[in-house]
Amino acid sequence: MSALISGVEKGSIAEELEIGEGDVLLSIDGVKLKDMIDYNFFCKSEQMTLEIQKKSGEIEEIELEKDYEEELGIIFESAVFDKIKHCLNNCIFCFVAQQPKGLRKSLYIKDDDYRLSYLQGTYITTTNLTEEDKRRIAKLHLGPFYISVHTTNPELRIKMLRNPNAGKIMDNLKWFKKQDIPFHAQIVLCPGLNDGEELERTLKDLSSLGKSLLSVAIVPVGVTQFREEELQTVDKNTAIETIRIASKYKKVCCSDEFFLLAGENIPKKSYYGSFSQLDDGVGSLRMLIDDFDSIKLPSKISKKLAICFACSVAAEAAFKYISNKLNKIDNLTCVAKPVVSTYWGANITVAGLITSEDLINTVKDVDADYIAIPSIMLKPYTNLFLDGQSLEYVKEKTNKRFLIAEDNYSIRNIIDFIVKY
Repeated sequence: MSALISGVEKGSIAEELEIGEGDVLLSIDGVKLKDMIDYNFFCKSEQMTLEIQKKSGEIEEIELEKDYEEELGIIFESAVFDKIKHCLNNCIFCFVAQQPKGLRKSLYIKDDDYRLSYLQGTYITTTNLTEEDKRRIAKLHLGPFYISVHTTNPELRIKMLRNPNAGKIMDNLKWFKKQDIPFHAQIVLCPGLNDGEELERTLKDLSSLGKSLLSVAIVPVGVTQFREEELQTVDKNTAIETIRIASKYKKVCCSDEFFLLAGENIPKKSYYGSFSQLDDGVGSLRMLIDDFDSIKLPSKISKKLAICFACSVAAEAAFKYISNKLNKIDNLTCVAKPVVSTYWGANITVAGLITSEDLINTVKDVDADYIAIPSIMLKPYTNLFLDGQSLEYVKEKTNKRFLIAEDNYSIRNIIDFIVKY
């Protein structure tokens, strides 16, 4: 890997210097950078020398002056420039291990890199955290981190992660506390393993970590039809019990799926605190609904318009609520159409795992002027679905026009489109 440049921001210093896609940043002030942490550190300077390898192979040395806080505007292909720290676990619930062949290559990468956790909010298990890593974290006082805990029972965690080093989780979390490094914790709930009394133990242990523990997210295990080993899924009774146990502890939230499985309403926003684990599905539906309710809707639009919200099964109730509200606008007709996953199996109900073919089969016969989909269905900064097919392919197969919600937790740009239609 290298500091490969995928683009530059418009009007930036990098654009002015004619740095572009395909170029590689070799060094700053003679120092070869390992990751975006190094990059951000060395960019906090008013004078610097960049060594750039152009796409053509030519190497350029660029001296520049800028304001201390001014950004260069370089966009990198990856936040890590050297080798990604790979996952050394073989978790019994690993989603990567229950994927078929033929998906995007990046989906098969099992990373467990503290740098990506700090920079991008990905989850780490700490099983491959070295003393050198700890020294760097402490020296730079990095944080917060996102840590996959699952259980604090050493024997059970070794069993679940299939790694003899996994039993040291509380030692590592206490080290973070000692260094005053904040972190968020995640628990993937696997019925029959880390639920019930084991969950009680884990939450009690985590609550002892004080202010360093920022939040705890409990999410249900995802089981696809490609899974070879048997693993129980969360049912209604388990969901109800988990919500009850979690309610006894501060900073602990269950993901939206638990409330849907339990047949309960999505909690009010006060339940989620600062919505710190949104990407784990903790509060995403509440944020979507509250944001929608804050929008002032017109009583009428100038001409007839029909929109279909192609949503995940998990978000169906939210989009039915939204559609019912929008249908009060004269000349507007909206419907929510959940995309059932035939690819992964019915247990997978989130939008981020919807494939092009399942979307096609859901909307091809829908009578609507536009199909609205969330941006999370597509790979960031591209128009590609999980299975590698493009949005253009879906348009061709369905003969439909599409609107993409620009924010994963809001449909404001779609409402703007409706109002201006």
